Amino acid sequence: MSQFKCLQDVANYFNSEDKCRSFLEKMRWSDGRIICSICGVRDAYRMADGKRYKCKDMDCRATFTVTVGTYMENTKLPLQKWLMAMYLLSAHKKGISSYQLARDLGIRQKAGWFLLMRLRQMFKDNGMTMLSGRIAADEHYVGGKWSNMTKKKRAKLVASGKDNKVAIMGILERQGDAKLVMIGKDSLKDVIRKHVSTDAYINTDEHNGYKGLDREFADRDSVNHSQGQFVKGDVHTNSVEGIFSLFSRMIFGIYHQVSEKHLQQYCTEFTYRFNSRKIKDVDRFVKVFNNLNGRLTYKQLIERK
Repeated sequence: MSQFKCLQDVANYFNSEDKCRSFLEKMRWSDGRIICSICGVRDAYRMADGKRYKCKDMDCRATFTVTVGTYMENTKLPLQKWLMAMYLLSAHKKGISSYQLARDLGIRQKAGWFLLMRLRQMFKDNGMTMLSGRIAADEHYVGGKWSNMTKKKRAKLVASGKDNKVAIMGILERQGDAKLVMIGKDSLKDVIRKHVSTDAYINTDEHNGYKGLDREFADRDSVNHSQGQFVKGDVHTNSVEGIFSLFSRMIFGIYHQVSEKHLQQYCTEFTYRFNSRKIKDVDRFVKVFNNLNGRLTYKQLIERK
């Protein structure tokens, strides 16, 4: 597996459902002790068919498969296609659209979209790693141009009072990791509090929403973009602007348009790929399995907020 260099290598390695199940078993239970996906007891055994497991706990005695309790649970797709899709999404520098994935795997576009959405859940930083050191933070707005909209859509936006733009924040360690986060109803300072360590030195622009951060963190300094000031000694947010440029290329070049409801998932995808940019594709692929456990149904995905 360490020699994966292309999709064909992935397909050749995971050439049977048994091989896929064996791999997932190692990813979930690396010490060889099977944990019950129902009750959590570390005491289950493989059944005679080799595909199912049974909990030994007398109060449980549940029967389950290696995908129960994961984003793959109840999937109708072969496990090989899951693993191939995971490799494609993690390896492609700008991601892959559901239409392209459907063509590559021989599945329907709708199935490809649902598959990609579940994979993005596995890209999350569930440990909520706090960024530290010298930090640059800035805002960016995602949304279509008025000139590209139909009259009907423009009229609908005018009536609703919305401007068709969604704010996201980029937070970047100098020469380190980054996070892209939808701001939503949070204030700018709220977002920074959630994702930045209090010992950090923060660089921002002149936005009033950042005022007071110097009292909560090691220090905060700013540049005044409105007056044409973009660099002040070692203080700047240019690196974050570079992140936004890469993100925009991903959105407009691959996905073309995304809804506000699902925008954070695309931010998560970009963040994962950016933060693992220095490792090999195969290592980035394997790292995804740290977040294998979880569940997202199609009903949950499409329901209105």
